Amino acid sequence: MLSLKENQKIWQNWSGIVQSKPSHIVYPTSVEDVVSLVKRCNKEGRKIRVVGSGHSFTPVVHTNDVLVSLDQLAGVEKVDQTTHTVGVWAGTKLSDLSAALHEQGWAQENLGDIDKQSIAGAISTGTHGTGSKLGSISTQAVEIQIVTSFGEVLTCNDENHPDLFKALQVSLGMLGIIVKVTLRVIPATVLTYESKRLSLDECFNQLAEFRDHYRNFEFYWFPHTDTIQAKLMNVATNQVPGNRFWRDLNQMIMENALFGALSRVCRTFPSLSKSISRLSAKFVDTGKDIGYTHQLFTTSRLVRFNEMEYSVPSELMETVVREIHRLVEKNNYQVHFPIECRYVKDDDIWLSPANGRDSAYIAIHMYKGMEHEKYFADVEAIFRRYNGRPHWGKLHTLQADHVNALYPKIEDFKKFRQQLDPNGMFLNDHLKRLFVNELQTDRNEGNYGQRYSDECENGAEVI
Repeated sequence: MLSLKENQKIWQNWSGIVQSKPSHIVYPTSVEDVVSLVKRCNKEGRKIRVVGSGHSFTPVVHTNDVLVSLDQLAGVEKVDQTTHTVGVWAGTKLSDLSAALHEQGWAQENLGDIDKQSIAGAISTGTHGTGSKLGSISTQAVEIQIVTSFGEVLTCNDENHPDLFKALQVSLGMLGIIVKVTLRVIPATVLTYESKRLSLDECFNQLAEFRDHYRNFEFYWFPHTDTIQAKLMNVATNQVPGNRFWRDLNQMIMENALFGALSRVCRTFPSLSKSISRLSAKFVDTGKDIGYTHQLFTTSRLVRFNEMEYSVPSELMETVVREIHRLVEKNNYQVHFPIECRYVKDDDIWLSPANGRDSAYIAIHMYKGMEHEKYFADVEAIFRRYNGRPHWGKLHTLQADHVNALYPKIEDFKKFRQQLDPNGMFLNDHLKRLFVNELQTDRNEGNYGQRYSDECENGAEVI
C-alpha cells in the first residue's frame, strides 16, 4: 500500500497563478496503487485531486488534502493494427505519446500547440487543436478506465457503460481517477504548412475557404494592429520531411528567447505593449514547412502567460473577433500577446464546449505577472453575449447557474457524479461552485483576477 507521507512543498501550476499546499502528494505506479489509495482516503474522509502537468489556469486541481500525480503510471502499448487503437496509461505526456506512436508508424489525428500535458489531463479538460473537421483530443478516446471513489475499477466505452463514457470524455476528474485510455490513431501523416501575413479584412474575406479547404487552419490577430498570421496545413503528397534542426532553433530563438525578452520589457513598462505588439506583427513568419503532424502541431512554450479561452458557434468567429477588435481599440489595453483563433468540430460529449455545435475557439493571453483582470473581464463579457462556453482549463468566472444553461446534458452528468462520488471525494471548492450549486468559495479561492493560493510557509519548496 502507498504510504501517505506528509508534504512540505508548495504546488503551483505552470503559470504560477494557482498555488496550494497539499497535505500529501502521492505517486502511484499501478492501478492497484490507485485502488488502495482511494479506499484509504474514502475510509479516512480525505479529499483527492489528480494533477497532470499543471497546465490548467483554473484551480481545477487545487487541494489542501491529497494531490495525486500519475507521472509514474505512464507508457504506451503496441498499436492494434486491426482496430487502429492504442492503450495509453493516464500519466503519459502527449510529447512522449507522439514519440512512441511515431516509432510505430502512427500518430494522433490532431493535437494542440502544447504537448506537455498528460493524456488524462488533456481529455479531462477538453484540450483541442484546430480543424473544422476534427474534434478535440477527447473525441479520440474510444475507451476510458477509471477508479471510482469506492475503489471500483470501471472500463467504459460505447458498448460498456456508454452514457458514463460520454460523461467521462470531459469530466474534470469529478467521476473518478482515470488510469488508462484507449485512443483511436491514424497512420503517420506528413503535412505541408504555410504561414501568411494578412490584414483582418483579407483573412475574413477568405475565412470560409481557409476553414473548409485546409485540414488545419488557425489565425493569430495582433492587438493594436490590423495584422493577422494565418497558419494553413494540408496533407502532403509524395513529400518527405527534412532535417528540422535549423527551423526548430529559429523557432526557439524567435518565439521564446526574443519574445520572452520583449514580454519582460512589457511587464516592466506596460505602456510599451502596443508598440511591441505592432513590432511583432511586422515580423510575422511567412515561411513554408513540411513535417509529420506532431512536429507541426506543437511548439515549445517557454514564455509563461495566463489565458482565457471560450468557444462560440463556428459561424460567429468573425463577429466575435471584430467585436474584440473594437473593444481593444476603444480601451487601449496594455497587451502584446496575439489572440489565437481556431476551429473544432462538434461532438456529443456531455461537458465538451463543442457539444452539439461546430465551434470557433478564441483565446486571449497576458504575460505572467502583468495585470489581466480588466482585459479578461471585458472580453469574457463578449464571449458570454454569444453563448460562449469556456475551455475548462482556462480562466473564466462561470457559476453553476451559467453551466446549467450552457450544457444540455448537465443534469445527467450530475447524476453520475452523485452516484459515483456521493461524498465529494473528488471535488474542491472550484468544482462545487460550478457543478454542485454551492456558490460560496473558501477564503483561498476567488475569480480569475486573483491568485488561488494558500497561506504557505515562507521558504517552502515549490514543485
